[in-house]
Amino acid sequence: MRKALAVITVGAAVAALAACVSNDETATPASTAAPGGSTGTLLPGEPDVNGDGKVIIGVLSPGDINDNGYYQSFVVKAEAFAQAQGWTVIKRGSVPVSEALTAARALCQQKADMVAIGASELKDAIPASEEGVCAKTAWYVPSSANVPQTPRIMLSSDDPNQSMLVAGYAAGLLMQARNTTKAGFVTGPEADFTKIASTAFLAGIRELVPGATLVTTYTGDFDDSGKAREATQAQLSQGVGAIYPYLGGATDAATALANSAKAVTLTPGTDRCASTSPAFDVSVLFDPGDYFAAALQLYAAGKLEMGITKTWQLGVDPYPTVKLCKGTPEQNAKLSAFIADIGGGKIDPVAEVRKLGS
Repeated sequence: MRKALAVITVGAAVAALAACVSNDETATPASTAAPGGSTGTLLPGEPDVNGDGKVIIGVLSPGDINDNGYYQSFVVKAEAFAQAQGWTVIKRGSVPVSEALTAARALCQQKADMVAIGASELKDAIPASEEGVCAKTAWYVPSSANVPQTPRIMLSSDDPNQSMLVAGYAAGLLMQARNTTKAGFVTGPEADFTKIASTAFLAGIRELVPGATLVTTYTGDFDDSGKAREATQAQLSQGVGAIYPYLGGATDAATALANSAKAVTLTPGTDRCASTSPAFDVSVLFDPGDYFAAALQLYAAGKLEMGITKTWQLGVDPYPTVKLCKGTPEQNAKLSAFIADIGGGKIDPVAEVRKLGS
């Protein structure tokens, strides 16, 4: 899943340009170089690793990079950081999985110093990192179980059991107050990560509402608003009192419908507590843009290593985290304590999900 604007700002000495690449743009395969590098390798010249006197960050996303959610956040944070550094960002959204490899090669042919993959669905782009055309390119890739670590890429990882367990706990606090025991989870394809998220979300609710049940609907598409509204309406008809739209571009359509029924709503990755149309009760923050921005800070300082995995820890790092948009002092205190207990090792999210999520 788990968003972007073309920005041109002229500063005192430099300008940053965010450029869009057509979905039709491709590149011919280049000769394959021998795999190289080792764990924890710094590329010479970071951030200008190809030595052409400018820094270009290429971003590929499988989703709509104007979706007001997960996909857009990745691009927005990159553009903000690039603007401050005087770098160029080349972005391409809605990249089909079948075109991931050629799209990555195209970025390398455009002299990108870094290729950043917005979500692991585009893992088929990674073999380009071993090819000659991408020899002088850093790679940033969100980690998942099906993305192996290689010497030429940096993996960014978190544990969905942590954020989704706490998301459920936050929802449970509000469900307790509303005396409701049934929740809904609307998402896209029935994939491993969406099933894990649904299971952990239920476990979190049951930390506080032991008899809670969860209706999960897989629409097959994170961005299809029609399917999301249909699924949300079906769940509301079944009496759910909370709905998690674990979606991309269809997030707002599902949330607006849930708002009309006064159901508890949660965000899929970003902080939207200030949003009023639609409105959210809980912000679940596993924003890939924040992880990416932190990696870019290391890259700008010449300290971003390839061949490693950075795992972001809830209750330890600033992100991921969860917050109630209008929680009472008591609710906020309970949520903060639960997060702290996870960060401090007092609560094992995997064990809790195993115990309460089935």
